Amino acid sequence: MNTFYLKHIISILGITTGIFAFGNIRANASEGQNVYKDTSTHSGINISQNATDLQAQILPPTQEQYPTPIPDPSPDRVPQIETPAPISPGRETRGGSSYIGVGGNIGLGGDTTLSEGSFSVISKIGLTNNFSVRPSALIGDNAVFLIPLTLDFPVESVTDTGVQQISVAPYIGGGAAISTGQDNTVGFLLTGGVDVPLSPQFTANAGVNVGFINDTEVGLMLGVGYNF
Repeated sequence: MNTFYLKHIISILGITTGIFAFGNIRANASEGQNVYKDTSTHSGINISQNATDLQAQILPPTQEQYPTPIPDPSPDRVPQIETPAPISPGRETRGGSSYIGVGGNIGLGGDTTLSEGSFSVISKIGLTNNFSVRPSALIGDNAVFLIPLTLDFPVESVTDTGVQQISVAPYIGGGAAISTGQDNTVGFLLTGGVDVPLSPQFTANAGVNVGFINDTEVGLMLGVGYNF
């Protein structure tokens, strides 16, 4: 009898031990699967993050990452208004240097010294790059003073022979002619001519002066001036 109960007890213990063993095996298998899933998930996240970083390094920056800067107005970019050049008596003009010199006048018709042969003092005084005043005096029986304001043109080459180059600077203008005769008449003056640069120190001049004093007075004036 005792042997019968002992066999049943041993059978029950064996079955119980088998159940517990089978339960542990399933639990370990489930835990291993969970660990594998977690590892796969973390690895996928890392791979995705690494791919994103690599793409950001390879692709060029977009406009959203580096927006176009808005230009900041500054005083340097404000358009500057050019002011006219100040008057500077005695300066060089586009027609050459200022000068003072002597020459002679050849009369071409009229009643005053402007229309007679006479000794002359000539000058050119630059005011701006384009304009100059050319006071001159004709000394004869009666002195005549000419004070024209002239527009000077740039120096141009007339001929170039390969040995010597001749350049001229035309000018044209008008002003006043003052005669110191018996009635001290003041009249209108028209003038035009050319300056011929001879050297850095000297300039030759040839000009025609037409004065409306008593009658129409015409004179051709030739001279050489010293540049300053």
